[in-house]
Amino acid sequence: MTIMIRAAFAAARSLKRDFGEVEHLQFTEKGPGDFVSNADIYAQKVIREHLLRARPDYGFLGEEGQPAEGNGTHCWIVDPLDGTTNFMHGLPHFAISIALEQQGDIVAGLVLNPATDELFWAEKGAGAFLETPSMVRSRRLRVAGRKTLLNALVATGIPHPSKAKHDEFLRTLRPMMTAVAGVRRFGAAALDLAFVAAARVDGFWEFDLSPWDVAAGILLVKEAGGMVSDIAGEPYRLGGASILATNFELHAPLAKVLKEA
Repeated sequence: MTIMIRAAFAAARSLKRDFGEVEHLQFTEKGPGDFVSNADIYAQKVIREHLLRARPDYGFLGEEGQPAEGNGTHCWIVDPLDGTTNFMHGLPHFAISIALEQQGDIVAGLVLNPATDELFWAEKGAGAFLETPSMVRSRRLRVAGRKTLLNALVATGIPHPSKAKHDEFLRTLRPMMTAVAGVRRFGAAALDLAFVAAARVDGFWEFDLSPWDVAAGILLVKEAGGMVSDIAGEPYRLGGASILATNFELHAPLAKVLKEA
């Protein structure tokens, strides 16, 4: 975890600098609504160098660039800039996400918002925690205790209209808006999952997320006492077609709304 935190804050320094001069950055569209800049690429380079210098035999899977197989038992899973669209518009809601996979199991993860220096981190079996510059010590995270959908606030991600799951998402949105107190779209899945862990939202669902979008966040939710599945309530696997993260009490009712939709 110390290695991961050092790598994240090293990359955060470059992202803060670029965020301050975002109007001068050049962005390239990898696909409809999917952007990348030198900020993403350089942040991943910094993270990769830190992680592989400390553990050169580990594999590496990142959003930008080529993966490295490593020893076949351990693999870093990295999103150097989750929320690039927010970043490019000057919205201070984006994140660095780093997770460590061991033989198919996520055993450590962190999500850092460089704009606020909020650091969410978790180790398997040891709990999930939040640290900020103003805190004297880490605060342990617990998912929200709400038990009724009508009181629940849930987050989601909206697929670009060109994506195959756009219409499927729209079919889930209307009944969800009717069932809960409110739906929010923040634009960074890693932070959405961290917010579930921190009880800022009661649930989160989205379609077609990549492993680097969710690997760290999944562990945060689980270590904070929450549940993660697909929208049908079946076990979630990295790269799955859909994801649903909630507290224990709301999981079945939210899955029912989504599955029926």
